Amino acid sequence: MFKPRLRRFLIALLVVPAFQLLSSALLPAYAEDAALSAADNTLILTSAALVLLMTPGLAFFYGGFVQARNVLNTMAMSFVMMGIATLVWVSFGFSLAFSNGGALNAVIGNPFSYAMLENIPDIWDGLAIPGLSFALFQGMFAIITPALISGALVERISFRFWCVFTPVWLLVVYAPLAHMVWGGGCLGKDLDFAGGTVVHISSGVSALVLAGLVGWRKQWPNAVRPPHDVTQILLGTGLLWFGWFGFNGGSQLSVSGAELPFTTTHISAATGLVAWALIETWRDGKPTAVGMATGAVAGLVGITPAAGFVRPGAGMAIGAITALICYLSVQVKVSLRFDDSLDTFAVHGVGGTVGAILTGVFASTELIATHPAAQVFAEKGRVGLIADQFQVVLVAYGLAALGTLVIAGILRGCGLPFRVPNDAEDLGVDVSEHGEEAYAERVGSPQFH
Repeated sequence: MFKPRLRRFLIALLVVPAFQLLSSALLPAYAEDAALSAADNTLILTSAALVLLMTPGLAFFYGGFVQARNVLNTMAMSFVMMGIATLVWVSFGFSLAFSNGGALNAVIGNPFSYAMLENIPDIWDGLAIPGLSFALFQGMFAIITPALISGALVERISFRFWCVFTPVWLLVVYAPLAHMVWGGGCLGKDLDFAGGTVVHISSGVSALVLAGLVGWRKQWPNAVRPPHDVTQILLGTGLLWFGWFGFNGGSQLSVSGAELPFTTTHISAATGLVAWALIETWRDGKPTAVGMATGAVAGLVGITPAAGFVRPGAGMAIGAITALICYLSVQVKVSLRFDDSLDTFAVHGVGGTVGAILTGVFASTELIATHPAAQVFAEKGRVGLIADQFQVVLVAYGLAALGTLVIAGILRGCGLPFRVPNDAEDLGVDVSEHGEEAYAERVGSPQFH
């Protein structure tokens, strides 16, 4: 009775190793022919998921700061981008950012080359990943970038305006800047590893412009408005920190070398957290949880353009310097009584600017050897490299500010209101804009009274 089992065992003993040997002989040859790396593709797809997680993380982060009657609207302005920005990116955004624009290639791609994510190369531009994986990964950046802008506008902006403004902004501001820096355009020699200019400066400057146009919140700054839920802010910070490993680490676009941006990202965030806490302790006698969360985000913003171009020690310096300057920018904002509600420009705009400049200061010549910026360094030295970084900062500021002004002006001319009415602001934009509340027992819409 044991003979059939023994026979099957012997067959398995011989056939399975033979199959494994055959597979190992064939699969490497296939991979070599296809020039694809399963490991690299896994990194990109995992990183895409991590970057997507940052948007709900941002929603929690922003939502914790506002009043309880406005938390759903604040979170929805981030969350809705997971829908709107995806559709914009799939339709024409990716094509505008990463295709060849012919005569206009210095500033923009062809909107139809990869429209609806068609005709994308199986292997993306000399990398070992599929073109579709690259498009998906980049699409996650397009989701969170406009979501960042909302932090300057909370508790008063019209949700309808927001949902019309952001898709236009993605096509007019974000896509051209992404093309100029990453897609073969005129700023390709500048160092922006994961979006210091493309993501943080563009969103921060646009937030500053819109905040000026929409005006201050009622009774601000006379009425004290502490965050309604600091625990929510800390949760959002943790999700952002976790997702940022995909944001920066995935931008290596290869498993080989990804350990560096993963490491510098974490170090810079940790340093920013500690630096902000020390500054608050020195000035006020005690550190705040909100301050530590803000410092961590500042460190993450600062390292974004430099993550794969600097050594870990430089990452620590970037985190500390960025946190210090962002802290000072928040104090300036308060002194000027400017209602950038959640410090979007003070952290993302200023932090992205500081990070971009410091990338030129700290960039390792060995790490940028294969980047076009190496030629700039060879011809102009360190000063020239820093000057080039300053140049891309100016372009990002100009494009974001002008583009935002034009889009907002056109929408206003079409009769689309910027902000909610005064009575809606008093009631809370959750009820006025969405007909629902986060905490009925705290606020209570009319039907609960």
